[in-house]
Amino acid sequence: MPTSGFVAGYWAVDGEIGLHAWQLRLPPTLDYCLPVLHQDGRLRFAPWKAGGALVTNRHGIPEPDVEADTLLEPERMSLVVLPLAGFDARCHRLGMGGGWYDRSFAFRQSQPAPPWLVGAAFAIQQLDHVESQDWDVTLDAVCCENATHIAKATA
Repeated sequence: MPTSGFVAGYWAVDGEIGLHAWQLRLPPTLDYCLPVLHQDGRLRFAPWKAGGALVTNRHGIPEPDVEADTLLEPERMSLVVLPLAGFDARCHRLGMGGGWYDRSFAFRQSQPAPPWLVGAAFAIQQLDHVESQDWDVTLDAVCCENATHIAKATA
């Protein structure tokens, strides 16, 4: 876990794991951010504290109500906790099909972390195999209630 900078979570919907308890326990040297959909098909991130103003995006997900010029690029994050629909032991993620996280963190294909990308999942979401495409960004880890899966470095 980074000790300072920006860390991002998400607003839980459709049975995703809520991150509110984690957010409230972050040290004051970390700024918690939520993703904001951007017109270029990539996410941006906005610092947000519980009770901060929210608006609903086109997918019905709350996001911070801030000016576009205050949004942070994905590269500014130190750690990002991502929702997922499924995952495998290699930390390949099955998302909801929009590709937002893969497009936003495509730079991770040629540049090592940070930001560290960690999936939040229930163990029941683990699949034997998630077919990976060239554009898919592998997570660094997936945390479940009974295990933490760490991606193996490729040689």
